Amino acid sequence: MSSVTAFTASGQELAAEIETIAPRAVTATGDFDAWVAPDRLIDVMTGLRDAGFEMLIGVTGVDYIAYFEVVYHLLSLSQNRRAIVKVRCGEGRIDPVVPSVMEVWRGAELQEREVYDLMGIRFEGRGQMKRIFLWEGFEGHPHRKDFL
Repeated sequence: MSSVTAFTASGQELAAEIETIAPRAVTATGDFDAWVAPDRLIDVMTGLRDAGFEMLIGVTGVDYIAYFEVVYHLLSLSQNRRAIVKVRCGEGRIDPVVPSVMEVWRGAELQEREVYDLMGIRFEGRGQMKRIFLWEGFEGHPHRKDFL
């Protein structure tokens, strides 16, 4: 029995693909990822979905102390490819927010709620955010580095 691992696009390859979808949306690249401007996120994600990335397989929040970031892992089953798209949540730690990708992938619903609940990152355009693990009224977000 053999296993096949999906090919992960390099940051430069992914950036080039994103630039054909949404010009000037890429703000930086890494070895295997590309950062996009928050105001272009929906255009980028819609374009990548239409280009064959059928699945959103992960949404993660990252706390870098000075700012927050959201990381999206995409998978194309038809092309056997993966992509990693990142977006920075504004400046600083107060009220981090990015657009919701639920209109692109319905499967983002629970993942966005988890990131909100544990990290405090809001996803704009999806209505009221509700906690998924912790109870309403719980003070703070336990995956933040400054949570006591």
